[in-house]
Amino acid sequence: MQSTDLLISHRDNTYIVKVTGRADFEYAVPLRNIAKSSGSISGIVIDLGACTAMDSTFMGVLTMLALKGRREQTAVELYNAGSVLQKLLRDLGVIKLFTFKEGSVDVSAENAGVSEKSELLTTAETVSEAHKALVGADSANSEKFRAVIDYADADVERLKKEQNK
Repeated sequence: MQSTDLLISHRDNTYIVKVTGRADFEYAVPLRNIAKSSGSISGIVIDLGACTAMDSTFMGVLTMLALKGRREQTAVELYNAGSVLQKLLRDLGVIKLFTFKEGSVDVSAENAGVSEKSELLTTAETVSEAHKALVGADSANSEKFRAVIDYADADVERLKKEQNK
């Protein structure tokens, strides 16, 4: 991922995100940080117009954001999500969590951008939490992602042990 592939702007408790290219686990970590933040969020706008594909980790973190939005009575608005991206969300049973819109989205360049490379432990935790969110949102995903969750959880435990040495 290049630093311009995922732009995140934050102003007035609203997050505005622009995704370019294939949204995968690397894209998911910065969005997970938003989902896990303790601050109040008044809006989440994600422009998927230049997104070519999404992996399950990214869709799981989108689900985490949507569930946080529901708790805070804030919609997660997905702009310019084409039929292929909507089908991916529909197939996982999470499409109902989002509001879909078309139009331009202004990601302020002054405080936008994500350039940090995530630590392995953070990435493994993100993969696990994202897939657990997909299962929590639709139990039909349990069978699909059991192996991924088990592997990610084992990876988290291994990495924590290595850190504590």
